[in-house]
Amino acid sequence: MSVRVGILGGTGAVGQRFVQLLDGHSEFELATITASENSAGKPYSEAAKWRVDSPIPDDVGDLTVRATEPEAVPDDLDLLFSSLPSGVAADVEPAFAEAGYVISSNSSNARMADDVPLVIPEVNHGHLDLIEVQRDERGWDGALVKNPNCSTIAMVPTLSTLDQFGLDRVHVATLQAVSGAGYSGVTSMEILDNVVPHIGGEEEKMETETRKLLGSFDGTGVDLHDVAVSASCNRVPTLDGHLENVWAETNRDVGPTDVEEAFRDAPTLDLPSAPDPLIEVFDDESRPQPRLDRTLGGGMAVAAGGVQDTPSGVQYNCLAHNTIRGAAGASLLNGELLAEDGWL
Repeated sequence: MSVRVGILGGTGAVGQRFVQLLDGHSEFELATITASENSAGKPYSEAAKWRVDSPIPDDVGDLTVRATEPEAVPDDLDLLFSSLPSGVAADVEPAFAEAGYVISSNSSNARMADDVPLVIPEVNHGHLDLIEVQRDERGWDGALVKNPNCSTIAMVPTLSTLDQFGLDRVHVATLQAVSGAGYSGVTSMEILDNVVPHIGGEEEKMETETRKLLGSFDGTGVDLHDVAVSASCNRVPTLDGHLENVWAETNRDVGPTDVEEAFRDAPTLDLPSAPDPLIEVFDDESRPQPRLDRTLGGGMAVAAGGVQDTPSGVQYNCLAHNTIRGAAGASLLNGELLAEDGWL
């Protein structure tokens, strides 16, 4: 029996990725798409300025876009995916959860809220149990679950494997694709022959979300990991794929061989969208590269390479597709975990 799902904010860049990834999904049936008042009432094919690298699925193009409010969507939906702007999501998502809907959200609001699970399934799937705390505290029948920022999600699976060596401090410099800014975020004239050395709020997200994802759940809340994270985030002229240079300092002596072995042993899950392996490790020092490696594992894998010693630990490079693993695919995987664990 398929799980009926909907997308909140389905016409933008991440919403279109949701549509693409849900096409032919083995468990989920896309039944509803919402958008702004300007798009509500239109066929999806007319409301969405389609820019994803595959055609709009035939059965989706004729769907009538609905308003983004609980009263406008069917009450028999099992799960909602959200790609709403965070300012809108801050009001809309709680209203849907209070109305009984379970929401797997890519929006940045409430990621660090004490009672909201922030989840990468292969890293901290047990944090989903925070839903019980959320429901008790807020009186919701539904639930709100978040995936992390697109740059955080490229790095944290690698850090999770290094925690066995006593992860103490992390420095990261990102080279982030223009698609991470959305369709109207960066103009061609701004990024052509250029690097923008600031992405508003991005550094803080990496520095805080990492500690929550690596933290421990004690049954009532998440104790943040004590690792110190420093981030420098840069927009570069690549289309998709966030490449990151990571320096990890550890309490125990660790070398490149230990790190590469830990990466290769990173656990995966038996879920439809989970990649196997989770982390693809390259011996070639010039890899990973966005154009060559962003679609590994269907865009859901993390690529890593260039591991080398430093005086206090190791340095390496990692990469993930920012609108698949870093956005829509991350929410989709969280949705699959919610279904697998019986939260729907």
